[in-house]
Amino acid sequence: MNGEHVEIDWSAAREANRENWDDRVPLHAVSYERESFDDPEHLSDVIRHDVPVLERFLPARSIVGLDVCHLQCHIGTDTVSLARAGARRVTGVDFSAPALETARAFAEEHGVDAEWVETDVLDARAAVSGDFDVVYTSIGTICWLSDLDRWAQQIHELLRPGGTFFIRDGHPALYALDEDAETLTARYRYFGDGTAQVWDDASTYAGNGTVSHTRTYEWPHSLAEILGALLGAGLRIVHVDEGRTLPWRFSPRMVEVPGGYAWPEAQRDLLPCTYTIIARRD
Repeated sequence: MNGEHVEIDWSAAREANRENWDDRVPLHAVSYERESFDDPEHLSDVIRHDVPVLERFLPARSIVGLDVCHLQCHIGTDTVSLARAGARRVTGVDFSAPALETARAFAEEHGVDAEWVETDVLDARAAVSGDFDVVYTSIGTICWLSDLDRWAQQIHELLRPGGTFFIRDGHPALYALDEDAETLTARYRYFGDGTAQVWDDASTYAGNGTVSHTRTYEWPHSLAEILGALLGAGLRIVHVDEGRTLPWRFSPRMVEVPGGYAWPEAQRDLLPCTYTIIARRD
């Protein structure tokens, strides 16, 4: 039944997803190569990619000294990297208690002072203290959310006036592809209709272990829906880009390239793998 669309209550889908993400924590704590952070200059690959792009659109062209809220932070490697990149105050938000426990211990081990908040991202404004210069999320995040209008409103309310939002994520056109096909073939819904895609998969995108809670639910969101939600929340779009590489291997046919994985060279320019959006609260 992988990829089939089903009607499901948000709270039930959220609980299934939380159990799955709880199971991923010990697997990812090993497979994320956290020992690399013993080098005090080390940053995660995601942050090394994202921060230089983000900084081009910050008022001082630098993240140094800014307050940053990281939504859907998982086990905190990117959050710690944001602090190492120069953020003054970092707050990680996630709905998985084991993930935040791991993130907290990881940050303390590396001398990073961070706040960790356990909440659904759709309720972030009510749970998180203060406001921020930057709200950041990346990568593989909003497919887990049913309501992008509510998501975008949280971002708007977390940002202080003049603050900047950054997201890089898997492209909706990529998620519509059959990951096992020999060619770039559409298989799944590109446009959402409110129903969730159900998946049963014991593996995760990192490492070789398996999870006990295999069922998850995701929601397709077109690029227009994502942009529309941010605009509808009162944010101003200042940058949109599309990329050819991913930090994970979406399909067995993808090949390793600098910075991640990509389609074979002959197909690399046919479809985007990621999008990046930067928006501002005026």
